[in-house]
Formats: sequence, C-alpha cells, structure tokens
Amino acid sequence: MEVKDIVDVDIVKTNMNAKTKADALNDLANQLLKNGYITEVDGFIKDIYEREAEGQTGIGNYIAIPHGKSAYVKKVGVAIGINQAEIPWESLDGKGVKGIILFAVGNDNEGATKHLKLLSLFARKLGNDEVVGNLLQAKKPEDVVEAFA
Repeated sequence: MEVKDIVDVDIVKTNMNAKTKADALNDLANQLLKNGYITEVDGFIKDIYEREAEGQTGIGNYIAIPHGKSAYVKKVGVAIGINQAEIPWESLDGKGVKGIILFAVGNDNEGATKHLKLLSLFARKLGNDEVVGNLLQAKKPEDVVEAFA
C-alpha cells in the first residue's frame, strides 16, 4: 500500500483559507461528507477533538495529522488540505500549520488496524523534508498526490 494509492483527489483541497483549526477541520470534514466517506460532520469532528485532547497532532514542519476513530466513518479515507497561511495549532515545534492530513477511520477493529497502517505510512513520507516542501507548495490536488509519489 502506497500513500499515492490512498489519496483521493476529490477530498484534497489546495488553496484553503482557514483562519483556525476549527475552520480547517470543518472544511475537510465537509469534503469527506460530500464524497461519501462520513455520515455526519458534527459527530465526526467531535471524535477528532476527543483525540486532539490526548495529545498534539501538529507534528512540526507546518504539518498536522488530526485523526481519531469514529462511528461516523463509512469508508476509510484521508482528506488533505493545504492552507494559504499558517494557522495556530498545537505542534511539536511550536509553529502553526499549513498542511492538514485528516484521517477518517472507523472505530471497529478493522478501522483500528487501518488507522495504524495509515499513520505509519504517512509518517514515513512526512519525515522527508522534500515531500513536505512539495506538499506545502501544491497548487492543485494532483500536485498533492505527486508530492507523495
């Protein structure tokens, strides 16, 4: 399984103009809803915030990987947003975030397994500064897929 095989260009949004973490998460959750990945935005976001309360999802280098297991997930997916400006986010390096990778995984055993696999897969790629640089420069969804190729 490769990152580029998982990324669905229909739930990738470049040129976002979110001002806050809440704006960014709502925007991406609505993309997930519109494309059939989740059944409800509010419940899904609540589950994401429950996970956020456990620890920072800003991994540094202007990237955040919000995630959480949710009963509102119909199919596993990853919504990706590239924001125009840095937004405040609790992160390991104290910087804000421009790239948001929002995981949508179910709260059953299969979801838990996929959750760990996805986190591991993306973490490996996001450890590469060149990948992150290309990701943050992406102007269209296809550029995001290419950044992970």
